[in-house]
This record gives sequence, structure tokens and C-alpha cells, in this order.
Amino acid sequence: MKVSEKYYDEQFPFLGEWDMESLCGLKIRTVDGSTYVIVTELYQENPGTSVTYAGQKLRDQICHAKGLSADEIVYIECTPDTNSKLSFYDEEYYEVDFSADPQHRYRRLTTDEVKHILD
Repeated sequence: MKVSEKYYDEQFPFLGEWDMESLCGLKIRTVDGSTYVIVTELYQENPGTSVTYAGQKLRDQICHAKGLSADEIVYIECTPDTNSKLSFYDEEYYEVDFSADPQHRYRRLTTDEVKHILD
């Protein structure tokens, strides 16, 4: 299943778990003074670790490569729509707060929030 390029501006190679070569979609947007780093799961195109399992390690690699400060970005994980009949392949965006406890680490963004960031 191929992920539409509308979800990312570039494919970003990263080192995942056990330094396995991995790949995600990446989009960076600045809106109203906030910098949003949006990573997109690429499913079969990704030979390694998923964006969710890479987590903070992926965020840090993106910040290092792009000259960003982890403390000054909003990190978002995207599950892209792949037109599958399986609901876990539906489009969803989650803001990730790595400093929060695991139960409160992910917050699903509303459609309006996503439009505000991407439009």
C-alpha cells in the first residue's frame, strides 16, 4: 500500500530501533509562530521502525538534521489514509508530548486543527 505524497514534502531517512535504517514522510510547517513537525508512517515503503516506535529518537534526529530545537516544536504523528477497509489505516493526526506520562502522551487532533496547520 503506497502512501500519497500529499502527506509529506520529503521522505526522511532515520535510524530506528537498534539503529535499523528506517524511512518516514516529513512535513514541517510554521503557523502562527509555532513550528509543526509532522511525521507520516509509510507502511511498506518503510524498511524499518514505525514512526510511533521510533518516537523521541526520531524527533531528535529530525531536529538535528533540520536545525530545530526539540523544545520549540510541536511534534505530530500522522497515520495516512490508505483507502483500506481496515479502520486502523484511516487518516489520523496525533500531537505527541514526550514529557507526559504514557496515558496522556498522545492527543488526537481535530479536523479543524489539522486544517489550520496544513492550509
